[in-house]
Amino acid sequence: MIYENILKATFIKRPNRFIAHCMVNDKEETVHVKNTGKCRELLLEGCTVYLQEHDNPNRKTKYSLINVLKGNRLINMDSQVPNKVAYEALLSKKIILPGIDEEIVSIKCEKTYKSSRFDIYIETKTKKAFVEVKGVTLEENGVVLFPDAKTERGVKHVGELIGASKEGYESYILFVVQMNNVKYFTPNVKMHKEFGDILKEANLSGVHILAYDCNVDENSITINEKVKVVL
Repeated sequence: MIYENILKATFIKRPNRFIAHCMVNDKEETVHVKNTGKCRELLLEGCTVYLQEHDNPNRKTKYSLINVLKGNRLINMDSQVPNKVAYEALLSKKIILPGIDEEIVSIKCEKTYKSSRFDIYIETKTKKAFVEVKGVTLEENGVVLFPDAKTERGVKHVGELIGASKEGYESYILFVVQMNNVKYFTPNVKMHKEFGDILKEANLSGVHILAYDCNVDENSITINEKVKVVL
């Protein structure tokens, strides 16, 4: 995943979920935030951010906030990117799905199952699989956690993946960690115990719980390597 027209800026404030104010070339600009999560531990006044500049005259904002520097760690904040990098990595076999030991004959983005729409649908000659992708930006002392806010939608998705697994589908929850050099992934039970509980239930029900970190720089993000999952 490559971004064009990236420039460095300084974060000032975030008045709501969708926009932030940043200092760009000595001028305060309103920028679009491509992540509606809280991200309070990331977006601190005075921190360094990286913006994508757009040349679309119909946009309300000229810039989008892509990356934030947390200490020495660059974190991608684009909530639209995890699905894209996961899809690319599955195609290139950078991500190997346990339980899928045949050549993939079909891979599609978004597939409806009951009342959920899962991010990726895969078929081999003998198997069908759903992959639900979750982006992870919350990090504490090298440990990465999800979610950073309560997610009833996430609980519902995991519950329906359990159902799909019982019906014979290979089912996966893939946490795309939007940074590298992390210790391990674990559910954020302090924020949402129900999500942590259903993730453990999913693991016992045959749903595969995976996490991969990413190589992130100012203008790109790619899947890197598998990360240990601690439930």
